[in-house]
Amino acid sequence: MGSNQQSERIHGTQKTSTTVKSAMRTLDIIEFIVARNSPSVAQEIASALNIPVSSLSYLLSTLVERGYLIREGRSYSPGPGLERLQAPNKNFTLVDRIAPLVRMLRVELNETTSFFVRRGWQIESLITELSDHALRYAVQAGSLLPMHSISSGKALLASLPDDELDLYFREVPREAMTENTAVSEARLRAEIEEIRRTGIAYTKEEHTPGIFGLGRAIHLNGQVCGAISVAIPQVRYNATIEQKAIEMLNRTVELLNIG
Repeated sequence: MGSNQQSERIHGTQKTSTTVKSAMRTLDIIEFIVARNSPSVAQEIASALNIPVSSLSYLLSTLVERGYLIREGRSYSPGPGLERLQAPNKNFTLVDRIAPLVRMLRVELNETTSFFVRRGWQIESLITELSDHALRYAVQAGSLLPMHSISSGKALLASLPDDELDLYFREVPREAMTENTAVSEARLRAEIEEIRRTGIAYTKEEHTPGIFGLGRAIHLNGQVCGAISVAIPQVRYNATIEQKAIEMLNRTVELLNIG
């Protein structure tokens, strides 16, 4: 075995070991705080579980962000996220079900990923997970955006029945957000036919210069409930990342198992 192969195996083992250790520590923290049945400060947790303070700080912040712990001053207590894990599926909202998969998609691609729903003839971002890259696309949750210039919007347009689509083209003025924005009815209808065939919608610098997007509609009980999309800066966009994004979008829809 060559030295490079040995190095790769060693690095792979170290990475797996580190990942497993983080997962174990996360579970240890949750179990410790739940079992203690009283608020705990970071130093108590670190001492009891023998976790370095530097590592503990990151894990605690993540658990608070996800709602599994609550921070009050310097103390940590069990959060509502733990109760959700025990709730029957019927108690989960659409956002509850989709948020972990949006996060998974962002982690797999390390590109900004969002879930949009239709609001009239616009779309609203309910969930956005930002890329870790310094150069990234950012959209604020709650933002209303035009359907014709965002990949999720195009995916939702393609899901409309023909009579509603006709109404859209009669009623909605379509602004050219960039010089690449598709605004003509003929061009958009041609794209919509292709989206209906493949399931994947594209935008290429149509809403924001330098940003490419891929989106796919999501169905619940046979009805469209929204669309999920990935936004990728042009400098990182190529055939490989496009294919991976398509595969991950398709896989995400399959994992939802909601129609």
